[in-house]
Amino acid sequence: MSNRFDYIVVGAGSAGCAVANRLSFDKNKSVLLLEAGKSSHPLSRIPVSFALLIDHPTANWRYRSHADEKTSNRNIPIPRGKLVGGSSAINGLVYVRGQNLDYDIWAQMGNKGWSSEEVFPFFKKLENYVNPCEDLRGKKGLVNISQVTDRNPIYEAMFEAGKKLNIPFNDDYNSGDQEGFAYTQTTIFKGKRMSAKVAYIDPIRNRKNLNILTESFVTKIIFENKKAIGIEILRKGKNEKYFCNDEIILSGGAINSPQILELSGVGRPEILKRNNIEIVHELQGVGENLMDHLGPRLVYKVKKPGLSYNEKARGLGLIKQALNYAFNQDGFLNLPSAPVLGFFKTRPELASPDIQVHFIPYRVVLENGKRTLGKDPGITCTVNQNRPESRGNIHIKSNNPEEHPKINCNFLDNPLDRETLVDGVKLIRKIMGSEEVQNYCGEELQPGDNFSSDKDILQFIRDKAETLYHPSGTCKMGQDKFSVVDEKLKVKGLENLRVADASIMPTLISGNTNGPCMMIGERCAEFIINDN
Repeated sequence: MSNRFDYIVVGAGSAGCAVANRLSFDKNKSVLLLEAGKSSHPLSRIPVSFALLIDHPTANWRYRSHADEKTSNRNIPIPRGKLVGGSSAINGLVYVRGQNLDYDIWAQMGNKGWSSEEVFPFFKKLENYVNPCEDLRGKKGLVNISQVTDRNPIYEAMFEAGKKLNIPFNDDYNSGDQEGFAYTQTTIFKGKRMSAKVAYIDPIRNRKNLNILTESFVTKIIFENKKAIGIEILRKGKNEKYFCNDEIILSGGAINSPQILELSGVGRPEILKRNNIEIVHELQGVGENLMDHLGPRLVYKVKKPGLSYNEKARGLGLIKQALNYAFNQDGFLNLPSAPVLGFFKTRPELASPDIQVHFIPYRVVLENGKRTLGKDPGITCTVNQNRPESRGNIHIKSNNPEEHPKINCNFLDNPLDRETLVDGVKLIRKIMGSEEVQNYCGEELQPGDNFSSDKDILQFIRDKAETLYHPSGTCKMGQDKFSVVDEKLKVKGLENLRVADASIMPTLISGNTNGPCMMIGERCAEFIINDN
């Protein structure tokens, strides 16, 4: 294999797979796709395997946040996918575009071409939504998306309770209006996970102009003055170099992309000097603007037998679920992380929902990043603020590429974030405490009735809330001095280098980030094709 390619894509995640697919369509252009992890994991295609892969050392980078008193000095687990497909190969399989407002905010910040109207065609391009829908949804894309099939009387009871709180039922939260209860749209097709690998890479592996190197750990970008000309990797214990004719696309994600930039001499001078790295280019925003969704988990007892998977997926029940999955591609093993979503307003005067809730039909025991199925029947409700105001940062701790960076999430720093999450917990309590839901559910097991005041609820959030696994923003797109890329995703002040992943998001979108990352990959590929 040659060591020179037209394009080098660093990171085979949700965006990177999309970029590699579209760029390699031109037979006259050679593409090298690099992935630090393995090609796949045997459990990855089974939807419910996310519960195991979320902390699996082979499939996961297993990052942790820096301890912070605002979250009770905990080192919060931050799982990131380490397979071809990236986090789309281990995530909860929830597909959300986000709100129109999210992208219109990006455009208002000076990012031309990123309004909701302008990104809409790229969502439509990637989607093959298999359920009946209006023309607002894609039907010919590479990513198969389907509405969850799981049904439960508790869901219907929640929907009825919602009506009394002016919460509508929404049959398609990706059609422009997000508000309401909804059955989850998933990256599951015929009982199998539809990761970015399955959608974008597996169908084109026979392209002679596409080379994929797995277990290839990128240590730095090679520059010639201000021009990116290649990359260095560690593979099978040896250092290797690969060079590009046209461009390098950095798609390492919100943690790895700023880390690689800093290791390559791009970032804040004081950080580079402190770690004995030669400065190639000063960019103040590298690693800054970190955002993520933080979510406390409320747990309720299910008092009617046979409704919770804590019962249905144990002992003989688990055998029954396995058979149901094998023959019908349905049941417990075919579940996403949450079969029902809620996009709610904590105040009626708000223009759009400010919280998202994941409703999970079993009791999740989550301790130190590990998920287990609780013994007692229950239902779990996880609430997060859609657009948090708090900002953290990610920076290298040394010039050793294999040392994890310091991840300072800075959760709950902004008072609006604290207020919104407390109000979100209160709204869940109204729904779950309603007459309709109480026909099936009983007492609140977590945090419990003794956490009644706003102060108590906030302390529960500080003690127990976990990330929803959506780190973003650390190489943000924009016009200010802390922006890292321009509206075409080119790294400012450098040549032949773009970033395409969640790190470019100037603000966090209202929902799960896998879909938007694939859209960003599609957008980046079109920029490159048009420019070249």
